[in-house]
Amino acid sequence: MRLLLHELRNQQRLYWRSRESAFFTFLLPIVFLVLLGSVYGDREIDGVKGASFLLAGMLGYGVIATAFAGLAINLVLRRESGVLKRVRGTPLPSGTYLAATICSALIAIALQTIAQLLIGHALGASWPQAPGSFVLALLVGTACFAALGVAATALVHSGEGSSAVITAIYLPATFISGAFFSPDTMPSFLQAIADVLPLTYLLRWLRASLVEGEGVGDQWTALVVLLLWGAAGAAIALRTFAWEPRAA
Repeated sequence: MRLLLHELRNQQRLYWRSRESAFFTFLLPIVFLVLLGSVYGDREIDGVKGASFLLAGMLGYGVIATAFAGLAINLVLRRESGVLKRVRGTPLPSGTYLAATICSALIAIALQTIAQLLIGHALGASWPQAPGSFVLALLVGTACFAALGVAATALVHSGEGSSAVITAIYLPATFISGAFFSPDTMPSFLQAIADVLPLTYLLRWLRASLVEGEGVGDQWTALVVLLLWGAAGAAIALRTFAWEPRAA
């Protein structure tokens, strides 16, 4: 535990020192909430106030941006620069290093959630109507996307291509899943894609606990889907995650 906490402090320092990473994973969802909430906050989207709808969407966007994109890009950059290889040569267990990296992302998401809840409430969004379910959704969502993020590192073979490849995965998924607008307005083939994406179910869960305070069936479905996606990501990560550079 002492090693985990020590490495967690290191990971937090690295996270906040990287201004580009902190902006795109921490500040950008907040900026989007302020901009979109100011424009559409008083309107109604899918039968709920726009500010509440967008708050749930930006919370989900923050989770995938931090736990999936940020984690995957940073791990690839560290792998290709030789950092991960050197970590393997230290007394620090590999599992502890990865756990600290994921926990660091969770801390960033927690801080971002607090900021977004306060800003969203100022824009007219409601407080979570089911706080326990709301927190569980964020925890399960973070674990799911962290596992998928570690697994996604196998798709990238160079540090230079990490941002492009990962962005090409998570950004379209964010739009298709309905973080910025109702997926009901999309063409049927995009709705079919959205129905299998994990972010879709995280957003449904967040909106049910944040806006409605009900929809228990939807929340159980979301829990099962996120756990399945997370288990698949973890299984792939265990088989494919590399600690040594892969660039030719």
